[in-house]
Amino acid sequence: MTPQAPTPAYRRLSVEERRSQLLDSALALFAHRPPEEVSLDDVAEQAGVSRPLVYRYFPGGKQQLYEAALRSAADELRLCFDEPRQGPLPARLTRALDRYLAFVDEHDTGFSALLRGGSVAETSRTSAIVDGVRRAAAEHIMSHLEVAEPGPRLRMTVRMWITAVEAASLIWLDEDKQPPADELRDWLVEQFVAVLSVTARRDSQTESLVEALAADL
Repeated sequence: MTPQAPTPAYRRLSVEERRSQLLDSALALFAHRPPEEVSLDDVAEQAGVSRPLVYRYFPGGKQQLYEAALRSAADELRLCFDEPRQGPLPARLTRALDRYLAFVDEHDTGFSALLRGGSVAETSRTSAIVDGVRRAAAEHIMSHLEVAEPGPRLRMTVRMWITAVEAASLIWLDEDKQPPADELRDWLVEQFVAVLSVTARRDSQTESLVEALAADL
């Protein structure tokens, strides 16, 4: 007789491992369905656990789970703009936008529901999480511009561009992800340089940045 292979020993997940598993399962669902269309039963089935176990880790129910999953996604989005200060600024922005658009592509429906608002799961806390991502992106960009104390015009320019990136991403999803992501990325980088150039006509601080940027191109 051929000896049977030993049955792998069952290992109970730690508290953190189980919580991460549930968050990953929730994110996989929220990525492609609006929050109001995802139930705790769906999350339990996705994770291969019971509904009471989901409640044990998230006693606040779906809202608590959604906010925790949103924080996890927000942390991932923040990392998109965490780029080493190496090479010309347009090349750094290109790499950051590659990661950002890959996230948008992977989490298409959830990203749309998150930024468009109107979800029954939307609260002041979820709005604050989203706004935190925008502020973190602006801080990263200012860091790459090497501006310690940006003036109001420069701050406004950077935040307007971040808003434009969000809007373009949503329209891109509506247009069945056309044009191709690499074309959209290059266009957004060119827009950043363009809006800086427009602001530079009215702001000496931005004018100095544009001159330094031109030297890198």
